[in-house]
Amino acid sequence: MTQPTPGTPSLLRAINDRAALQALLERGPLTRPEIGALTGLSKPTASQLLARLQEAGLVVLNGIREGLPGRTAEVYRLNPEAAHVAALDVTHTHIDARVADITGTVIGIHRLVTPDPSDDLVGRVRAALDGAGAPVDLRRVVIGVQGALDPGTGRIGYATSRDLPGWHIPRLVETLGEGLGVPVSVENNVNLVAQAEQAHGAARGHRDFVLLWADEGLGSALVLGGRLHRGATGGAGEVGYMPAPGAPTARESGRYANHGYQALTGGPAVLRILRSYGVPGATFRLAVSNAVLAAEGGGARAGDARAGLREVASRLAVGLASITSVVDPELIVLTGGTFMAGGETLRGLVERELHTLTIPRPPLLLSAVEGNPVLTGALDLALAATREEVFSSTVPT
Repeated sequence: MTQPTPGTPSLLRAINDRAALQALLERGPLTRPEIGALTGLSKPTASQLLARLQEAGLVVLNGIREGLPGRTAEVYRLNPEAAHVAALDVTHTHIDARVADITGTVIGIHRLVTPDPSDDLVGRVRAALDGAGAPVDLRRVVIGVQGALDPGTGRIGYATSRDLPGWHIPRLVETLGEGLGVPVSVENNVNLVAQAEQAHGAARGHRDFVLLWADEGLGSALVLGGRLHRGATGGAGEVGYMPAPGAPTARESGRYANHGYQALTGGPAVLRILRSYGVPGATFRLAVSNAVLAAEGGGARAGDARAGLREVASRLAVGLASITSVVDPELIVLTGGTFMAGGETLRGLVERELHTLTIPRPPLLLSAVEGNPVLTGALDLALAATREEVFSSTVPT
C-alpha cells in the first residue's frame, strides 16, 4: 500500500495561498480576519499569507473598512493586473476580440471586420488583440472557430476555406502560439457556447445536455456526465452534415457541400420555407421574426405564418429526434439566430414536434446567455486555465 506523502511547509503554504486567492476571487475584497475565517487560518498565518501574496503581486490593498467593532481593518483584493487573457470569435466576415483581467473584468473589445485572407494569419489575430487593448504580457488566448481542430492532424476540419479563409494550415495552434508568444487554444465555437450555457445559462446545474445552434448553418454540442464530448477527430456535434430525411446527402452533393440536416433547416432553407408561405423578410432572422409576429397577431396571414413556423419546427425536430434517441439528454438548449428570432413560439413548436417523435422527452429551453456566447465560453476557458497557473505558483518548488 502506498503511504500518503506528508504535507511539507511549502505545500501547505501553497494550499493556503490558493484558498485565499479563490476566496478573494469569489467574494471580492476581504479583511485579514475575514480571510482567516474563510480559510481557517490563525491571525499570524493569515498575516504572513497576505504579505506573501502582496510581494508576489497577486493581492493589493483596497482601502480600509471603518465603523466595525475594534480597530479599523485593512481590506485586500485580488490584483487585477496579475494576469490578462483574451478570447476571439472568428467568422468568415470578422474577428471579435475580448480582453479581461484575472478577475474576469472585461477591459477591451474590438471587431476586426473582413480581414484579408491574403494577410499573415498571425498578423490578423494580433491586430484583433491590439484593437481590444491586449497587454504585452497576455497569458492565454482562446479562439472559437466555425469548425473543429483535429487533434491527430492539428488542422481545422468540418469547415471549408470559404468558412475560415487562411486558417487551414498545418500546426495551426503551434503557429499561432509561436507567432503571438502566448499559449493559444483553438476550440469549436458551438462547444464554447455550450460551456457558457453550462456555467451561466439555461444548462446550469445539468450534467447531461445537448445544445443545438441553428443559424446560417447548424451545429451542436454534447455534454455528457458534466464533460464536453469532443469525439475522436474533434467533430462530435457537427450535426450540420448529419443525413436527414428529405435532404441531399454527401454522396450527391460532396463532402462539405450543403447537404443533410443543414440543407433541411439552415438559414437559407428557413428563409425559403417561410417565403413559400408568404412571410416577408430579407434574411432568415427577419423572416422568422415576421412569422412569429404574424402568427401571434391574428391577422389575415396568421394561418399561413403558423403553418410556415410548424414546417420549420418539424424539420428542426427531425434532426433533434436522431440526437435525442442516441444521447437521451436530460435537457436540450436552443440557440442561434433562428431560435433567438423565433423565441418561445418556435421553441414550443419544436418541443411538441420532438416529443411526438421520440420516447425520451427532454425539455427544450432557449439560451439564457446574453451577448456573444462564443466569447463568453472562450473567456471562461482562458480564465480557468490562467487562474490554475497563477494560483498554483505562489510558493517556489
